Amino acid sequence: MYFSNYKNFPNAVINPSLLWEYNIGKVDYTSMRNIVVQRVVERGWPQDWYAMLNLYGIDSVKKAIKELPYLNDKDMNFVSQEFDIPLTALKCYTKKQSVQTHWNS
Repeated sequence: MYFSNYKNFPNAVINPSLLWEYNIGKVDYTSMRNIVVQRVVERGWPQDWYAMLNLYGIDSVKKAIKELPYLNDKDMNFVSQEFDIPLTALKCYTKKQSVQTHWNS
């Protein structure tokens, strides 16, 4: 895993700009786990990944990733490979597969 050394960065913090629309002083990181994980996956730097993994742990991050309703193809494939999660176990993948596209698109 690329971020397997996350425990070497115990002081890492999530960049507040990832949660720009929330009052950072009042953010409950426990109840907002899926939002935080999605923002870090989509827009986070390595420092944000280290902070997220230290905050939630690998198992909790994996669970959140499986529950995310949307990720673009690049992010979806990255987390699938990085966390050894089959694409079919991701809600965003199965949701995307169930959407019918027009035959000419």
